[in-house]
Amino acid sequence: MVDIQKKYQDHDVDVTRKDGLILIREMALEVKNMMDIKMHAVMRIMDSAEQAALSHRPERSSGARYYNSRRLNEYGPDGRLRPGYQEMALTPNRHFDQLAVNTSLSAVLMPPDVHDSDAEVMNAIRWSEHLDPLFVNNYEIDPSLSWQYFGSASGFLRRYPAIKWPPDEASARSDQELHDFRMSSWYIDAATSPKDVVILLDSSGSMTGLRRDLATAVASAILDTLGNNDFVNVYKFSDTTEELVACFKDMLVQANMENIRELKNNLESRKSENIANFSSALVTAFDILQRYNKSSLGCQCNQAIMLITDGPPDKYREIFKHYNFPHMPVRVFTYLIGADSSNAEEMHWMACENKGYYVRIGSKSEVKEKVLKYISVMARPMVMYQNDHPIQWTPVYAGGRGDNFYGAAQDGQLMTSVSTPVFDRKNYSERVANLLGVVGTDVPVEQIKKLVQPYKLGVNGYSFIINNNGHILYHPDLRPLIKNGNGQFQETLKPNYNSVDLTEVELVDSDGGPRENNTLLLDLRHDMIDQKEGETELSVKIHYDEMRRVTTRRHKYFYNPIEGTPFSLGLAIPEGYGMYEVKGEQELKLRPVNLTEFFKGNNWRVHPEWVYCEYNYASENTFKTPEEQVLHFLSRTRKPGWKWMSLRPRSPLRDGHPNMKKMEKDSYFCDKTLMQSLVYDAVITDGLERQTPSSVGQDTNPLAMLMALLHRQGYQMFGVTLSFIATRSGLLRWQDHIPPSTTDSSQPIRHFSEDNRRAIDEVWYKRAVDQHNIEPESFVFSVPFDIGSVPKTLVTATHAVFVESKGHQAPAAVVGLQFQHSTLAAHFLNITATCSNCKKTCVSDELDCYVLDNNGFIIISESLDNTGKFFGQIDGTIMDSLVQDKIYKKVAVYDYQGACVDQKSPYSAAGIHASPLLPMKWFLQWVVSKFLWLLMKTNVYQLWDPRWTFADDDGTAYTEVEADTFVTRDEGASLPTSEGSLPERQGYHTYMTPVVHHINPANKTQPRPCDKRVDLYILQPDRLNINPLKGKLTNCHSTGCERPFSVQKIPKSNLILLVVDTLCPCGSKQLSIVPQEVTYDSVSEAEGAHCRNKPQEAMYRRRPPKCMNYHPEESEIRACGHGSVSSLSPWVLLYCLFMWTIRAISVSL
Repeated sequence: MVDIQKKYQDHDVDVTRKDGLILIREMALEVKNMMDIKMHAVMRIMDSAEQAALSHRPERSSGARYYNSRRLNEYGPDGRLRPGYQEMALTPNRHFDQLAVNTSLSAVLMPPDVHDSDAEVMNAIRWSEHLDPLFVNNYEIDPSLSWQYFGSASGFLRRYPAIKWPPDEASARSDQELHDFRMSSWYIDAATSPKDVVILLDSSGSMTGLRRDLATAVASAILDTLGNNDFVNVYKFSDTTEELVACFKDMLVQANMENIRELKNNLESRKSENIANFSSALVTAFDILQRYNKSSLGCQCNQAIMLITDGPPDKYREIFKHYNFPHMPVRVFTYLIGADSSNAEEMHWMACENKGYYVRIGSKSEVKEKVLKYISVMARPMVMYQNDHPIQWTPVYAGGRGDNFYGAAQDGQLMTSVSTPVFDRKNYSERVANLLGVVGTDVPVEQIKKLVQPYKLGVNGYSFIINNNGHILYHPDLRPLIKNGNGQFQETLKPNYNSVDLTEVELVDSDGGPRENNTLLLDLRHDMIDQKEGETELSVKIHYDEMRRVTTRRHKYFYNPIEGTPFSLGLAIPEGYGMYEVKGEQELKLRPVNLTEFFKGNNWRVHPEWVYCEYNYASENTFKTPEEQVLHFLSRTRKPGWKWMSLRPRSPLRDGHPNMKKMEKDSYFCDKTLMQSLVYDAVITDGLERQTPSSVGQDTNPLAMLMALLHRQGYQMFGVTLSFIATRSGLLRWQDHIPPSTTDSSQPIRHFSEDNRRAIDEVWYKRAVDQHNIEPESFVFSVPFDIGSVPKTLVTATHAVFVESKGHQAPAAVVGLQFQHSTLAAHFLNITATCSNCKKTCVSDELDCYVLDNNGFIIISESLDNTGKFFGQIDGTIMDSLVQDKIYKKVAVYDYQGACVDQKSPYSAAGIHASPLLPMKWFLQWVVSKFLWLLMKTNVYQLWDPRWTFADDDGTAYTEVEADTFVTRDEGASLPTSEGSLPERQGYHTYMTPVVHHINPANKTQPRPCDKRVDLYILQPDRLNINPLKGKLTNCHSTGCERPFSVQKIPKSNLILLVVDTLCPCGSKQLSIVPQEVTYDSVSEAEGAHCRNKPQEAMYRRRPPKCMNYHPEESEIRACGHGSVSSLSPWVLLYCLFMWTIRAISVSL
């Protein structure tokens, strides 16, 4: 350690103060530049698509050849291409999810219910073929560009580069199917402006059986089309109108994943009873929309009523005239459920006279397509203005596979997408406003994080991005996966993973309860949402190791807008050491020394996620490891003509040039500062891993003697297996003192370097630097959690190396050792047993001795089974006493990203009272309703009324209900493994792979979002000095005995020695560090409606900058669905009479 500090000083290292505002400006500018390039690519695709559609002449002929992803490269037993299939050259490409692609062509993906026999689909496929040259050109200009795609309003997806579907054998073996992308956030948000939606769900006595199921499916499908910029509520109505979810009384809630899930979960809970009061329902809907519009609540853009019913019994035109005429601020969309079209005329009038659309739904297979009609209607004003194409960025979602060095795909990387709508510019004889579709591209979050270089922030510093809703795009504490210790819901996405708020990941250090937001944190959030530049300070709680350790730290925050996007970038840097950095670089260009000499052997690694140097076309230049890539570029620096190429491509939007140049195949980017810092650290640390540790001064404390022995004679005496050093530049060096091959374990042991190559991002590195602030000369000791008596357990000891210059200090590296726990424990017992003046020692039956770390975990105990356990689990009574004596501080940590499970019995039925006649009533209802339904379905009624017609809104006969399910949202969806699929914000992201809806069949119960709390512990070393601190437990037994204990700080470490008397048989409770759900006693305004989550004031958000909800000529468009001419059948009257009779019987029972 001393040698390393000396070497840094000898090499004239400098320590400088960081300027946070300059740093955030530079980083925000880099992120903006990258996002501008993506937006420019999307706008080019949009323009090309509109021009291609404009010049295309529709053809009636069918059977045109095109590349269908489902019909590629399938061969028969004879090796020949199967009939109807095409051959395409596909090459594995690391950049595109490690899949086989063709970067010269695009291919078409179609969900099962979309067919190229449809003339509209076929014509769109034909003209969209002209997008291929632009797709290719975009990729040549920007090799970091991910999937590009055009999603047609007719239902197919054209994606570049071309790919076979399913893309691999694992996907082909699964039962999953392609999800309709038109239900996805990137499509919906681009196609429509934000909207306030009230769904009126008929729950009267006629809405039973099939009708009830269809109504549920329609409401669920509508909810699936909403996103974080929308607001919604669902009202069920019969004789009264009330919220479907009582906790959402008198409000529209943001359509985030959590709220949508709550609404969908309650769809099945409604009862069908009484007679529908349409007046009450319509007035309720208009009232709340009017109130939100006048009070500047909600989205302040589109407003819509979605009426789902089997038909109103009367006309309600006066209500519409009172609330909505003449300007019609609220659109009305009507969904007529079932076979009875006697009320179609009124439903048609409601929609057509209120700028909406009418459909009739007879089977679940129709639901999705019919619901999507409203998207094109809401897009009309935007299409009619023609020239304004709003660009939309989606919330974060899980999709695709990561791009790494190790061959295996990293499933479920976080993504965002940027998209914009495509308009039909043709002139038609009849006024129309056709949305042709949406174009877009994906942006992996890792690609964004590369531009915010972590080495510039330093250890324990981090960056994050939030959007206009205050939701996280990325943050180190964003934890999208459920990872329960019991194995349940492993690798499952959390139900609200893409709407995590900034206030849920920045945990302010205060004694307040859950959800008690701090004013300074809210101010930070407000400023970032408003895209202001600024700085502030906050004291926060930081948890490690899956919420088993905690520390507190004061951070300086700097923030800056990413202009032209909904995002703002933030930096959090520790106060004190975090504001200073070591400046030391080794000039590489044309040096006479071969710098690769400092990287000999295989005992070094670099940070696998940092960009030192990389080729822009990753697929053209492959490396097996990041170390191989570093050595490659170090060799290139010695060649004539070497240029650093430290600037990434500049955006044409920034430079003012409409065209960008193609990149050469061997073009590259190098971070000059990082590369030269890496070489600098390599020169300083070269050979140091082979030296023995320096001497440590003597101390009279027996435990200090143990530590001193470790430092002086560790290699031999303590069985040191490995020593290592990690530096600020991401370099890791190590020296094995016991070759791994000599281990006699039957199980292969992973080497330290396999799991600890991330340098400043490793927990042991972070803890060592924080410990330096407490005690500069100390080591941090740790063992694996709950390791018990497992053989070959290793202790890890780390120490931070700070370098001083001009009176300032900054962390430069962390050194460490790993040694055998069994040897350390044996020496501990030997030393504590040799006290000649002591009546009792740690080997006595009267005493229990423990060595605890700074978070209360057992490093050494007389019982090896206790190793790695939290001490409160062994003796919670003593742990409580240590907290009362202020030796440890108890810190409440709240997890606002929790996932919980409700265990409900399928046999419970609250509110149903047993009656002997009740089964008879149910049976009579069933027989009568089924008999009359069969009479109507077999067309017997036509004997009385031949004019009766059954036609949907397109005039085609509907079919019987299919026995399918309608699920499109991904709460609780399994994250993909090598045999799974990748979920997205709404439904699944249909252009990643595989991209389909899947719920783990093993998990019958879906997790729900919840808040959790866990009490963790931090040592207060100032409370302890050289002398032991003594305490005792009193009144803990009927005999009146006392239980004394003694605590002593172990110098130069994060450890304490705890000695507990065992003679007094005090009861011992156990403390848990497993997070538990927080239960709130809140009750909504609805009487008796207990809300699961704590009610919160509406969090501040910024609305999207553009709202297109009105065009003066829209009224000229008459397309609003087709009605039916009908008259009332006697059988319907008979059916209603029987239902009224049965209900009367039910009341009497």
